[in-house]
Amino acid sequence: MKVLVCDKTEKEYIEQMRAAGLTVDVRDDITAEELPNVLPAYDGMIVRSRTKVRQPLIDVCPNLKVIVRGGAGLDTIDAEYARSKGITVMNTPHANSASVAELAIGYMFMLARSLYKASATMKAEKWEKKAFEGVELGGKTLGLIGYGKIGQITATLALALGMKVLAYDPYVTSASGVKLVTLDELLAQSDYISLHTPKTKETANMIGTEQFAKMKDGVRIINCARGGIINEDAFYEALTNGKVAGAAIDVFIEEPPTDWRLVKLDNVIASPHIGAATKEAQARVGAEVAEKLIAFAKN
Repeated sequence: MKVLVCDKTEKEYIEQMRAAGLTVDVRDDITAEELPNVLPAYDGMIVRSRTKVRQPLIDVCPNLKVIVRGGAGLDTIDAEYARSKGITVMNTPHANSASVAELAIGYMFMLARSLYKASATMKAEKWEKKAFEGVELGGKTLGLIGYGKIGQITATLALALGMKVLAYDPYVTSASGVKLVTLDELLAQSDYISLHTPKTKETANMIGTEQFAKMKDGVRIINCARGGIINEDAFYEALTNGKVAGAAIDVFIEEPPTDWRLVKLDNVIASPHIGAATKEAQARVGAEVAEKLIAFAKN
């Protein structure tokens, strides 16, 4: 079985696949323009968030049998169409969960204590001690939109900090130590809102002008899930009119963004989709990708 690695994958796990008898070629810098000419020769492909697998690409790859996405989401793949063509589509939904959850919690600390601004003033050789009175996370209410593995780990960490945790997830019926609520209840009661839901037809633009109006004044929002779940125009308005006191954003509807308005706001902290960018997560992703491809090839 011939496999094309289209995005960065740990070398240890590439060698593991080769040792199992797979022919593995690494082209982790391959462009979208090159893929239609190269991929038809392969039975399988490994992708991360960089490489998009859309219907036109699938149509020119009659030999393709399996797509493995190293990561949680499948929004970069036309997965249903691929499956309709007999292609197996797999991902590694839990490998980066802890890393994303820790980033969300870290962002909450940064927002609560204005750490980004405080650090920037020190680098500018300013001592503005009285300008940075923050708040404690303990005793505050965290609302989690999405209560899968990442949401659950985020909840565990938040509860350890003494926060009250609410969660909205229509697919979850029970949760330990966390109160399951409706979306409207979560919006109205939360001091912090953290998104941990995949981007689907149902969740695209699920947070817009109407939802911001239902939130507390001064709410803080963290999005380490997917861009486009929050309507960016409505987000910008809420951040500039005082409804949202601050936001931390790791994901954008376009990556890299073509509209930098959100990033440039003084009350926004941003990062370039680094939720899974830890050594531990990368190792777990690589191990799970190798395991799944080897098992697929044997079957």
